[in-house]
Amino acid sequence: MPDDDPILRAPSQAVPAAVPATALQTRAVRAGHSPTPEGEHSEPLFLTSSFVFESAEQAAARFRGDEPGNIYSRFTNPTVRAFEQRLAVLEGGERCIATSSGMSAILSTCMALLSAGDHIVAAHGLFGTTVVLLRDVLTRFGVDTSFVKLSSLPSWEAAIRPQTRMLFLETPSNPTTEIADLKCLARLAHAHDALLVVDNCFCTPVLQRPLEHGADLVIHSATKYLDGQGRCVGGAVVGPKELLEQKVLSFLRGAGPSMSPFNAWVFLKGLETLSLRMRAHSEHALFLARELQGRPEIDKLHYPGLPEHPQHQLASSQQQAGGGILSLELKGGRDAAWRLVNRLRLFSITANLGDAKSTVTHPDTTTHWRLTPGEKQQCGITPGLVRLSVGLEDPRDLLHDLRQALER
Repeated sequence: MPDDDPILRAPSQAVPAAVPATALQTRAVRAGHSPTPEGEHSEPLFLTSSFVFESAEQAAARFRGDEPGNIYSRFTNPTVRAFEQRLAVLEGGERCIATSSGMSAILSTCMALLSAGDHIVAAHGLFGTTVVLLRDVLTRFGVDTSFVKLSSLPSWEAAIRPQTRMLFLETPSNPTTEIADLKCLARLAHAHDALLVVDNCFCTPVLQRPLEHGADLVIHSATKYLDGQGRCVGGAVVGPKELLEQKVLSFLRGAGPSMSPFNAWVFLKGLETLSLRMRAHSEHALFLARELQGRPEIDKLHYPGLPEHPQHQLASSQQQAGGGILSLELKGGRDAAWRLVNRLRLFSITANLGDAKSTVTHPDTTTHWRLTPGEKQQCGITPGLVRLSVGLEDPRDLLHDLRQALER
C-alpha cells in the first residue's frame, strides 16, 4: 500500500526509537515491543502478579519513583505497557493508561480529574451506560452533568458554567452516528479552561485521531474494534504524559481498575490487523447503506459515509471513512424492529459491536433501556431503531440476509 494512502496517514507524534516513523499500519504491528533477552518475535505474555527486586534498596527506590521498573501488575506490567505504548503511538498521544473496561476508562478519567462541585457538559448521544454513569453515579460525588445536542455548538456554549471542567462526547454518536465538530469544541473547551474528552470507540485511530483536532484526551473501549473478535473486555485513556501519570495512573494504582496482562496481549494482537479490519468494516457498511437506501420498510437510515447524511462533509473532514456502524429506523416501531432482529440469520443478536461477526442491537430495549423517554428522544433513540455493527463477512451475504428479513 502506498505511504500517501490517507487511511495510513501517520500521526504527528514521534514513535519509540525501535520503530521507524512510517505508516500507521506499520506502527500497529511493530510499536511498543522491545524483545527480551530471550529473543522472542511475538510479544511475550507476563502472567505474574508481582516482580522481584535485587535488593531492599532497589525496592524502596521503585516504590518512591526514583527508579523506573516493574512493581506490581495492578499498575506496572510489561504486556500491558506494550499495549499502552502501541495505542498511544497510533492515537498520536504521549501516554496511554489501560483499564479493565471502557466504562472503567471513563470512570477513572472522571474520578482522577474532577472534584465535588465540578461540572461536565456531555452529548446526549452517548452509550446508555455512560449516561447512567454521568447522570446517576458521579452526582453522588458532587459532580453535575448537563446534556446537550452533539452537533449544536450554541447548545454546548450555553451549557458551560464557571464550574465546567470537562466536555465529553462520542463521535460518531451511539447509535445514530451524529458527528461533532472536534476543532470547534476544542476551541470552546479551552476558552473556558475545560478539557475536551472524546470517546473514539466507533472510529479507532485508523479512521479518526481526535488529538490532532484539539482534543485533550481520547477514551477507548478496547472491547470493540481494538480487539476485533469479541474476546476480551478492556479500556484505555490516551493523552498528555504528565496529566495521565500524575492523575489517572495515580487513581488506577489506588482504586485498581486494571487491565489484565492476558487481555492486553489479546488487544496487542488485535491492533496488528486494525487498519485492515477498519477499512473492510467501512467498505462493507457503506455497501449495505447504499443498497438499503430508499427501501419502503425503512423510515431513516443513519450512516456518515453517505452523502445524504446531514453531516457527511464534517465527517469526511475528520474521518478517513464512515466506519462499521449504521442504524435503521423502521416504519412500524418496536414490533417492526423486533421482527427484523428475530428474522436475521447472519447478524448475531448481542449488545456488543466491533466484532468480525456482524451484530444487531435494539438500543431502546437493551443498551439504552435505562434512559428516560425524554433522554431517548433527545439522542434519537426511537422504538423502531435498529443498530447494525457490520462485520467481515461477505457484504453480499449480509445484504441478502437483511433483504429477506425486511421483505418477510
